[in-house]
This record gives sequence, C-alpha cells and structure tokens, in this order.
Amino acid sequence: LSRKEDQIMSASTESNYQLLVKQAEALVNGESDWIANAANISALLFNALNDVNFAGVYRYENNELILGPFQGKPACVHIALGKGVCGTAAKEKQTQIVKNVHEFAGHIACDSDSNSEIVVPIFNRNGALWGVFDFDSTKVANFNELDQKYLEEISNIFKF
Repeated sequence: LSRKEDQIMSASTESNYQLLVKQAEALVNGESDWIANAANISALLFNALNDVNFAGVYRYENNELILGPFQGKPACVHIALGKGVCGTAAKEKQTQIVKNVHEFAGHIACDSDSNSEIVVPIFNRNGALWGVFDFDSTKVANFNELDQKYLEEISNIFKF
C-alpha cells in the first residue's frame, strides 16, 4: 500500500473506529472466555491502529496488574497499582494518554521503541476494576481524544 492508502486504512478516523467497534462486538459475541476475547481484541487493535508496537490486556488481581493476552514484544508481567502508565490508569480508574513516555515520571519501559502510550481501564459488570488495555506506539503523541473515546467504547464490550 502507498502511504496515503495506509493512512486511509488506519483507525485514526471516526468511521474506521466505528467499524472496529462492530468488529470487536462480533469477535466476542457469544464467547464468555476472557482470555479468548482479550486475545482477539488485542490482535484486532494491534493490526488496526497506527504505529502501535504493543496492544494488550493486564488484568487486576491481588492488588496488582498481571499481563494477559497481547500482541508485540515481551512485556512486564507484574505492575504495581499506581506504577507506570498502566498502574496509574488502574489506580485512578481513568484513561491515561501520555504523549511522550520519556517525560512520564515512573514510566515502565518494557520496549525501548515505545514513545507514547494510552491505557484504558476495563470494568466488570458490577463497575469494579477488571484490568486495563495498554497500547504503546513508536511515535510521539500518537494517541488523542478520538482514540480514547473509541478505545473506551471497545473496553466496555468486555463485561465479565
């Protein structure tokens, strides 16, 4: 694909994100296994989002985040609540957009190629923290409010 065609196919547009939401819903429809669902959603988003070098899930268990299904290079297995971007999103129960991870105090560098990150909390049916979606990018300032809006919508598809 040419660079222009590649940009058209990216998830950076509202219409492409709307399609991704429908694809994510179809992937988990009728499937209750969280590992299968997290694996498929991670693969979908890893392949659809621009310049993403990590897309995965950390589940919240025993007051820490534990690595779940993901796409990308090997990652940190345990993350303490409040540590790094993932731990901060989990502790504050709010999406974190970090335009430059090298300027984020306490950033956990699992992949030295990562330059920006968005982490979206995942809540269970009762509204309790279930885990987080973590997305890293090789580009600085790769994520914005449009990404937040639709990644939060996709995270709401998970209801355990």
